[in-house]
Amino acid sequence: MPLQQEALIEYINRALSLSKKTKFEQAVELIVTLKDFDVKSPEGRLREVVFLPHKPAKEPNVCVVAAGDLLLEAKKLGVTTISRDDLNAMRGDKKRVKAIGRSCDWVLVQADLMGLVGSVLGPALGPRGKVPTPIPPRANLTEFVNNYKRAAWVRIRGQPQIMSRVGTTSMKPEELVDNVNAVLSVVESRIGAAKIGGIYIKTTMGTPVEVPLR
Repeated sequence: MPLQQEALIEYINRALSLSKKTKFEQAVELIVTLKDFDVKSPEGRLREVVFLPHKPAKEPNVCVVAAGDLLLEAKKLGVTTISRDDLNAMRGDKKRVKAIGRSCDWVLVQADLMGLVGSVLGPALGPRGKVPTPIPPRANLTEFVNNYKRAAWVRIRGQPQIMSRVGTTSMKPEELVDNVNAVLSVVESRIGAAKIGGIYIKTTMGTPVEVPLR
């Protein structure tokens, strides 16, 4: 299913040209519609993180929830950090919790703090489709965080389609091609090429551009 670079660049450039001018960096999104597909089937529960070949020009906000040495290590990386004490202080503070839910694109959590994160931040993260991710005990934190700076969701949310953010408008078209094909490879392996009904590229404020399947 991965598409040829030359052809895909043409449709990416068309989508970029149809984007309205804004003062902010717009996302480039891939939309895959599905045919003859039951969203209530096991395949309909598709929910997978893909690490794209290229990071977006505007990196997502990766937040790390940790304590002790791991918290100190996270602070050295310059990412948003939330300590155990911060979490406890947020209990009952809906405004502060909602702010975290809005600002954090990915929430990486020290394993033994997952329960606390779920109870405190869950009400703000869940409705936004954000899922706390446990940090493996022996993970290289720098590498783990950098992976999530180029991560994208591939998931189905109640409708027979998949929407995935594959980059930003200032990225090179060739980089966007690689990212699109990385997502399409996962969709094909999990859903099957025969169930792909259509492929579209759009920007945040732009019109979807259909990419021919053949």
